[in-house]
Parts: sequence; C-alpha cells; structure tokens
Amino acid sequence: MSYPPKHHQDSNIHHMIEVIKTYPLATLISVKNNEPFITHLPLIYREADGKLIGHIDKFNPHASLLQDNNEIALIFSGPQCYISPSIYTTTQLPTWNYIKVHIKGTVKAINDAEAIKESMITMTEFLEQPEHRYVLEPNNPRMEGALSYVNGFEITITHWEGKFKLSQDKKPQDIANAKAELIRANQENIATFLNKVF
Repeated sequence: MSYPPKHHQDSNIHHMIEVIKTYPLATLISVKNNEPFITHLPLIYREADGKLIGHIDKFNPHASLLQDNNEIALIFSGPQCYISPSIYTTTQLPTWNYIKVHIKGTVKAINDAEAIKESMITMTEFLEQPEHRYVLEPNNPRMEGALSYVNGFEITITHWEGKFKLSQDKKPQDIANAKAELIRANQENIATFLNKVF
C-alpha cells in the first residue's frame, strides 16, 4: 500500500527531476548492521544517463558504504509549510503541505581523480546557474589539494516516488490558496528564522 494517498503522489518523472534540480541537497541514507548512516550532500542529476553524481569527504563514516552495488535511499525536500484552515473558502482541518522525492538506487564508486575533478566542476557549473559568477577551473590548486580527501560516486536510480501533498483534494480555489500560502510561508519563514539565529 502506497502512502500518502494517490492524489498526494506525483509519478511524473519530469516533476521529480525538477525537484532534484531545484533542491539538490539530498538526505542520503544507508544501513549497515541495522545502523542507519545519514548524510546531507548535494547531488546533481546527469541528464545524459539519468544518474546522480556526487562526492563525499572520505573521512565521513558514511563514505565506506558508498561502494559498488551498495543500495541507498535518498530524500530530496522541496518547500513545505503548515496550512491553516483560515486560507480556505471551505471548512477544513489544519494540515501540512510538502514536496518530497524519495529515491532508491545503487552506488558505483568513482576512484579516478580526473573523473572526480570533472564531477566537481560539473556540479559547480550547475549550481552557479544562471549567472555563473564563479567558474571552477580544472587547474584550481585548492581543488587539486582536496582530491585526495574526497570520494566520488554515482547513483543508478532504481525507484522513484514523488510525494506532492499540495491540497489536491480540495476545490480549485482552495488549491490555489494553498499554493499561495506555501509560497508566502516559505519566504516569510526563511527571513524570520535567519533573523533569529544570525
């Protein structure tokens, strides 16, 4: 049985890829001897073959599990917020709206320094879009020095799940109001939070 209900799922691969591209910081999950290993790191979706590429500090205990054919799970998190019944035109209960993409896959280690370097350059180029104010040059000495401390990897995706809980079971006007609230709340919450902690 899948959850959440079908109307809160999105199996459109293009929608899920868009979440990954817009919110590339993944929660990477591996399990060894019933112990979960969880790491947060950006991953880039490679259009050419539909794989995810990334790199990890080799001293991270999780790095030893990112070897050939090991299975992993990933969560990409989009916007989310509390939805007050006050925004609806109909009588409803409070709820929480969110966008998540759950992925399962298998890992292939990238051990070649040039391939790791290329993946770092590709990731930087993607993340610098659209202005490209910074270019990571292939001969960057800091990157050269970091290569011996980094493990590269790519992930072959074996399973996709899009969880888009966006009040789709409501009337059209209430769906539109929930969308507007998701935008408003995320903008306001970020500013409020950062002003509290910085």
